[in-house]
Amino acid sequence: MKQAKETFMEIVFLLAGCMSIASVALICIFLFANGLPAMKEIGLDNFLLGRMWKPGADIYGIFPMIVGSVYVTGLALAMGVPVAILTAVYLAFFCPQKAYRVVKPAIELMAGIPSVVYGFFGIAVLVPLVRTISESVNGRGNSIFTAALLLAVMILPTIIGVIEPALRAVPRSYYEGALALGATHERSVFFAVMPAAKSGILAGIVLGLGRAMGETMAVIMVAGNQARMPKGVFQGIRTLTGNIVIEMGYATGLHREALIATGVVLFVFILIINMALTLIQRGERR
Repeated sequence: MKQAKETFMEIVFLLAGCMSIASVALICIFLFANGLPAMKEIGLDNFLLGRMWKPGADIYGIFPMIVGSVYVTGLALAMGVPVAILTAVYLAFFCPQKAYRVVKPAIELMAGIPSVVYGFFGIAVLVPLVRTISESVNGRGNSIFTAALLLAVMILPTIIGVIEPALRAVPRSYYEGALALGATHERSVFFAVMPAAKSGILAGIVLGLGRAMGETMAVIMVAGNQARMPKGVFQGIRTLTGNIVIEMGYATGLHREALIATGVVLFVFILIINMALTLIQRGERR
């Protein structure tokens, strides 16, 4: 009877794994089957490097959206990752138990807040603030900087949630060995424990990058949504995800296929990032 139960559960787990793989495969098939013909008709160079997006004239160039996504995501990581790493270190090694019971649930609560709520916060608080700050350079409130600042806040719980367990998983002997050699508590944490948790830290950063690049609703509400090349961090921009969501509701024909092709580009970006992380982790294990 016990053997039968184990066999049954093995089959259940196998089916669950196969369903996950099949779901990803179906998404890939749908995206590439509908997106590649559009790229062929438009021309790969014109599609990826074109600087004009005018569906009414059948001109589909997504280079401004690619640059906008890179700018917003990179700036969000630059602002959010240091805060997330230091917060995870504080929670793992410096936070008193009483404070931990308050801070940890608060961070977890941030992950459950809907994107549209973050967007409302961005419109009500960040947009006027950035508009005031950027007046001297003719900046706008709805801008790359505003979107990046909002995303930096949104990715914090994702990154912290991965890095903190990675730090706690480092064997205690690393920390104690550093102390035995005369290092202070702070130096033991930053120069002995953190390097040992490098793989987990990198995984958290990559997950945060994926969250930032894939975020849509909050970015649409604060980024300005202008399909043009960015002229500065205080100017409006449209991201790849924003481009899809804004126009998919009424797109038909080649326009719709071009939007799906935009999703293919975004999918490939995320795939390359995940593959790079996997290769880096394999290299560290060797």
